[in-house]
Amino acid sequence: MMEPVVWTAAHAAASFHVPQHGDDKYSRGVLGVRTGSIAYPGAAVLGVEAAWRTGLGMVRYVGPEVVGACVLTARPETVLGEGRVQAWLVGSGTDASSRGRAETQAIAALLEGTIPVVVDAGALDLVVGSVGGAPLVLTPHDREFARLEEAAGLSSAPATPIGLRIAATRALADRLGHVVLRKGAATIVAAPGGWCATVNAGTPWLATAGTGDVLGGVIGALVAAHAARDASGVADDLGALAASGAWVHGVAGRIAAGLAPEAPDTDTDTRAGTNDAVWGRPITALDVAHALPAAVASVIARVDPR
Repeated sequence: MMEPVVWTAAHAAASFHVPQHGDDKYSRGVLGVRTGSIAYPGAAVLGVEAAWRTGLGMVRYVGPEVVGACVLTARPETVLGEGRVQAWLVGSGTDASSRGRAETQAIAALLEGTIPVVVDAGALDLVVGSVGGAPLVLTPHDREFARLEEAAGLSSAPATPIGLRIAATRALADRLGHVVLRKGAATIVAAPGGWCATVNAGTPWLATAGTGDVLGGVIGALVAAHAARDASGVADDLGALAASGAWVHGVAGRIAAGLAPEAPDTDTDTRAGTNDAVWGRPITALDVAHALPAAVASVIARVDPR
């Protein structure tokens, strides 16, 4: 079994395309977002905000009218309703137990289609047993991961140590046939066939409500932008795109918390030019979304301009 790739800013830079003079909103990627609910409208707002701030051409929102109104208030550039997209983000801020039949059928149709889908939270239950279809990135936290293991007929493995965590994530990716991004202090990304990456870019301050919704928007934006340039090859690159999304999300968390973009090999952080240990500061998910442009800038600074 190949060793996991330890993801770095250099790896993440390869997932970004700096816009050129000939680009338009469609060539930069269009993400469809089908998230949020009456109970959790903020999940849609956070995912849409994150997608825009990661950098792509357009975001379309499909969901409850009241949630769409919240999205437009926060991001008036967003287009409401169905239309041309190159990737979907589904499930954030929804609950499978209260999902209606029409919504279940709509999400199932996306999963069985051809356009790549980032699947979070309340849509993860539809992945097990889905027929054929779209290239998927699944983004469970540990409790959702355990439920997926059970549904897929796998024995539940301990969340620690890291070796067992990696092995379990690889096993689930192989069983389901899709990329699995397992959220956590050390994020694990695995693709069917054994490829795996570990991402350690963030800060413990990211352990707060809504940051997973932001992560979904980041990954969705990267997938849509990549698919706009290479629709036929995007399925092969989903693991790398998911890992890069997790890296940028972690860097944005660090920036929002007042830390250096990349962590040194110490237990504390140090501001450039000082010897003062910096522990950071509390952040919200929206703080993380707002820090994404600076995080992206820190990554694309490594892109060869030629």
